[in-house]
Amino acid sequence: MQPENTTEKALAGDASVDCGCAPSPREQRRLWPSMNRRTALGLGILGVAALGAGGTLGPLVAPAFAADYPSWDDVVAAKNNEAAKAAEITKIQELIAGLEADVAAKQQVAQQMADEFYVAQQEYFDAAVRADQLQQQADEQASAAIDAANKAGRVAAQLYRNGGDDTSLELFFAGSASGADDLLARLGTMDKLVQRNQDVYAQAVTARDSAQSLSDQAAVQRAERDRLQKIAEEKMIAAQKAAEEAQAALDAQNAKRGELEAQLAALQDATAKTVADYQEGERVRAEQERLRREEEARRAKEEADRLAQQGGGGGGGGGGGSGGGGAVVGSGWARPSSGWRSSGYGPRTVQCGNSYCSSGFHYGVDLAAGCGSGIYAASAGRVVYAGWNGGYGNYIKIDHGGGIGTGYGHIRSGGIFVGVGQWVSAGQLIASEGNTGNSFGCHLHFETYVNGSPVNPIYFMADRGVSV
Repeated sequence: MQPENTTEKALAGDASVDCGCAPSPREQRRLWPSMNRRTALGLGILGVAALGAGGTLGPLVAPAFAADYPSWDDVVAAKNNEAAKAAEITKIQELIAGLEADVAAKQQVAQQMADEFYVAQQEYFDAAVRADQLQQQADEQASAAIDAANKAGRVAAQLYRNGGDDTSLELFFAGSASGADDLLARLGTMDKLVQRNQDVYAQAVTARDSAQSLSDQAAVQRAERDRLQKIAEEKMIAAQKAAEEAQAALDAQNAKRGELEAQLAALQDATAKTVADYQEGERVRAEQERLRREEEARRAKEEADRLAQQGGGGGGGGGGGSGGGGAVVGSGWARPSSGWRSSGYGPRTVQCGNSYCSSGFHYGVDLAAGCGSGIYAASAGRVVYAGWNGGYGNYIKIDHGGGIGTGYGHIRSGGIFVGVGQWVSAGQLIASEGNTGNSFGCHLHFETYVNGSPVNPIYFMADRGVSV
């Protein structure tokens, strides 16, 4: 599903213009050794923003940041001329400020789009559940109408056996009735029944009419559900795109800011220290940054390895208890966490914290294994979302094909281990448990979807041999 043109264009900026501001391959190798989109998003880079009316992006959308970066040769030339030096200092200061503003603006947009995705997703879920409830009520009333009509028929039979009009009785029982409408149409022609058994007949008519009304309401609600589903899908795509643009801006800042600050220091320094010394200092700083990021990557890998070793023990617990997270059963499905079920699916008592209240309907199950515990893909599939999602905090959504999907919420900052578009296998470690978003403690909020709509994970997973 593609976003609306206005939103897509606003998010993309003017992609037809080559600003020439992208870091060179050499800069990328020096300054981007381990930073990636997933890591930065997990560290919570997103801020708060506002959008214009109608859901399209307002004036906070920043255009692509274009810059003409100075070279070290430019710095050397400017140091020999006071006027040129002052102009170069001003230019570099503006470039640094521009990089910061570009990152902040894109992070604001990304945060707002992620929050809008969450709201749209919840509205869609609400509509889907309401449509199912209305249809269930309609089916119950339809069944009640048939039962009442059959009851009226039995009463009619008894009445006519006790002296009724055999011709009318034969008319009523001729052929087989196709449903409540058919039965009621026959009963309505029988004056004696209407006169002597008005209540039974009225009950059947009321149930039939109620069934039709509820069925009509369910059809309207399904149309609303489908409309909201499209909006939610568009918001998800827009949120992912905005997050990627925010990450690209942050990467651009990381690639250039250190060198710009070194150039600025060289221009402002009145001592005999040479530009070559500043260049060497920048080289050392970049090397230290590279080593720091490599160390972070090493620690992240060690954590992932540790979590992977903890998973895979058993096929899931029973009765809502804990079980082996990541253990794949014969159906090809796995328990997404080793934690115990701390909250089930469906209506629940609203709880309020310092800044928010929980929802009155819980669209998943909560599995609590402890902060930093492993989260595993419930089945093989492709990651279609990985990032911030409003009240879900850091969130991953996986498409398993055939209209089946799963969602994983409240992932800790820095705890998303997969990226959008990545194929994951059943039981694969994809994240670690946290307390982000609207959460009262570390846990995994796990959801299951059929054709996009949430279904009870307890029954869904049980059908696949896994207890949650």
